[in-house]
Amino acid sequence: MSHSSSASPRMKPATWYISMLIVAFLYIYLTAIQYIRGEELPVPQTVRQSLHARAVREGFGGSKFLSKQGPINGPTLGFEYHNYDDLTSYLRNVNSMFPNITALYSIGKSSQGRELWVLVVSTSPYKHVLGIPNVKYVANMHGNEAVGREMMLHLIQHLVTQYPRDEYVRWLLENTRIHIMPSMNPDGYEVSKEGTCEGAQGRYNSRGYDLNRNFPDFFKTNNARPQIEMEHVKEWLSKIQFVLSGNFHGGALVASYPFDNSAKSMFQSLSSSESVTPDDDTFKHLATVYSTNHKRMYQGRPCKGQSGFKNGITNGAKWYPLIGGMQDFNYIWHGCMEITLEISCCKFPLAEDLERYWRENKESLLRFLGESHRGVRGFVHDEFGNPIEGVGLKIKDRDVGFKTTRHGEYWRILLPGRYVLEAYHDNYEPKEAEFYVVDDRPTLLNVTLSRNSASPGQYGQHSVPARDVIYLNQPPKGHPPPPEAPASGFFNFNRIMNTFFG
Repeated sequence: MSHSSSASPRMKPATWYISMLIVAFLYIYLTAIQYIRGEELPVPQTVRQSLHARAVREGFGGSKFLSKQGPINGPTLGFEYHNYDDLTSYLRNVNSMFPNITALYSIGKSSQGRELWVLVVSTSPYKHVLGIPNVKYVANMHGNEAVGREMMLHLIQHLVTQYPRDEYVRWLLENTRIHIMPSMNPDGYEVSKEGTCEGAQGRYNSRGYDLNRNFPDFFKTNNARPQIEMEHVKEWLSKIQFVLSGNFHGGALVASYPFDNSAKSMFQSLSSSESVTPDDDTFKHLATVYSTNHKRMYQGRPCKGQSGFKNGITNGAKWYPLIGGMQDFNYIWHGCMEITLEISCCKFPLAEDLERYWRENKESLLRFLGESHRGVRGFVHDEFGNPIEGVGLKIKDRDVGFKTTRHGEYWRILLPGRYVLEAYHDNYEPKEAEFYVVDDRPTLLNVTLSRNSASPGQYGQHSVPARDVIYLNQPPKGHPPPPEAPASGFFNFNRIMNTFFG
């Protein structure tokens, strides 16, 4: 009896492998053709989700993660006020979601033990990159002036979420290290009240001191007891060479620039007059950049009960002189160009107004940061190519100096024109170098110094502390205190004036 087989023939393993190779080859071939022609293959939804997760996990480590679907969302951030716990939670969430473009650190604790948080936003958040400038924003040093505090959070949100798609934001983060301190006075904020436009409740720190009257003053001795928050900021500035800074306040609508004080201190009670820095043209420009990009500030309209400001800017001392201001300390002691930004007539407006304040300040906040890429920058080396730390630098006829970092780097914001850079160091021959600044890019100027014959010691012995290092939560062991003197000795005529006028 014969048996007929009803089973279907099976494919031999060799045939199956060959078939799969042919299919794979055809797929690769078609993909290559589409790539060459510039066509895009549809990406499966699962793959899109995987790229999204990787972009968040890797912090958008480069343009390969640019999203065509819009910005990737950061943590939830509404237009509402955030107390210390909420602020801390938000900053930690941002750092967790965007670890490759953010770094969270504290410069110390307030008098009541709250962290003075700083978030770095940059493609190099932890490691200093040679030639990349450090810039900073500091808000809420008066605890009841709360708008700047919230603007800092929304700026952070904008930077981290727009980095994958916004060319300007991407350029900023790839070429700048942006340090953002939302609150310098978290204790004062905690006792302030929403809806209070005037008054002093919460303005001071928990010990009753005004932090913007607490810094060393060049023109007159500051007799205010030094506060821990101010001391932390002083140490912070001694570690990192900041090039540009904005300090946010409320109660007016104006961009104020140095000086805040004057050598003519005996006349302060009689009248207010301008106290002009050697870099007055640059400071006016920086203040104007912020005011002109603001939706209302440039109009110069006064807040209730105040006088208006032409073009929305003012010299600090002309508005009203003060002793111990932070912007003068930044400039004279550390060569950092800081201006004070008053961004709301009401000090602590209702939360419903915060979205409007963000719309008004958003462009100003972004464009001001870009000004750190104006002027001159470079390195100072010895004859063997070694960087020289602590070289005293100044622009000729501009008698406020600045110094090189431990990497020999320097930066100075200047407007277009011809300048001469003067370089001084105890162990090297002084040198001058002429250069020109143009409008569309910074000028690179490297300087080589020759060791003088009277130099004792060898390279590497310096009297200034190491800079451009972020020490998370604690200073290095044996770190010397910051010098209680200006960054250079080039501004001595004001000390003479101070002797005569007290």
